[in-house]
Amino acid sequence: MKKLINDPGNVLADSLIGVEAAHPELRVDHVNRIVYRAEPTRPGKVALISGGGAGHEPLHGGFVGFGMLDAACAGEVFTSPTPDQMQEATKVADAGAGVLHIVKNYTGDVMNFEMAAELAEADAGVKVETVVTNDDVAVEDSTWTAGRRGVGVTVLLEKIVGAAAEAGADLGTVAALARKINETGRSMGMALTSCTVPSAGKPTFEIPDDMMEMGVGIHGEPGRHRVLLAPAASIAQQLVEPVLADLDFTDGPTIVLLNGMGGSPLIELYLMYGEVKKILDKAGVTVARSLVGNYITSLDMAGCSVTILKADDDMLKLWDAPVNTAGLRWGV
Repeated sequence: MKKLINDPGNVLADSLIGVEAAHPELRVDHVNRIVYRAEPTRPGKVALISGGGAGHEPLHGGFVGFGMLDAACAGEVFTSPTPDQMQEATKVADAGAGVLHIVKNYTGDVMNFEMAAELAEADAGVKVETVVTNDDVAVEDSTWTAGRRGVGVTVLLEKIVGAAAEAGADLGTVAALARKINETGRSMGMALTSCTVPSAGKPTFEIPDDMMEMGVGIHGEPGRHRVLLAPAASIAQQLVEPVLADLDFTDGPTIVLLNGMGGSPLIELYLMYGEVKKILDKAGVTVARSLVGNYITSLDMAGCSVTILKADDDMLKLWDAPVNTAGLRWGV
């Protein structure tokens, strides 16, 4: 294992020190491992909180800031944050208008966020709504989930719903929009290599040099099947076809995310987006907005995922609204 680390047991703590040093617009609670906006949530604004295991950066701490999240809780690598962390973030971020929890559908995350919401409501009277993302079409159940996994739609949801909250939408409106986004987005991913968790010191799984894993999860959990390595055009087809088969995207504009898993360079990700766009054009899918890059990663895994989201005019306006975070920034 070759990594830019000190002690494998302190990777998260050391990383959060770097986050705070690099971004004075953020504040890090190092005891509870929570990333906040340096400026507290303004009174009367709905607060958005997400979180999950480390190793998926910039998700979630990289999306804390104007136009997106108010706080993000970080667990150890690929490990859910604790209910105490989430409860603390919920109480601190609440500005009187309630809090939306954005939770990826992984068993630990769902259970711990649910406990945190109950504790925050009971102890501090914070009104909490929760949306669980489950957009991965690859598998119905996996080692980490009951039901579909939450993946790329999470990023798009945090941006669009974040803009709505910034514009003054109330908690019910924000939660309803979040659920609509989750219901109308689908994703599929693949891996060329495994990832190496620092504390483990070796790859999570092995893929022969001439094989790839289709439908892989963001923790390295198994996908639909292992197949022979193929050209990018074929890989794009194998990613996009299951997404289009799961939901009709031909009846309006879409937002498409071509996401890197952390170990593939941008030259390859843009090449892959070009192949995906050809397929979508041929299928009659209108791409109104696109995003290419590493936004929800799996440490050093080589590979990518495709996310397609139905987007009406209101959602496109919210997508275009200013955002200023470490991981996503435009219009400011």
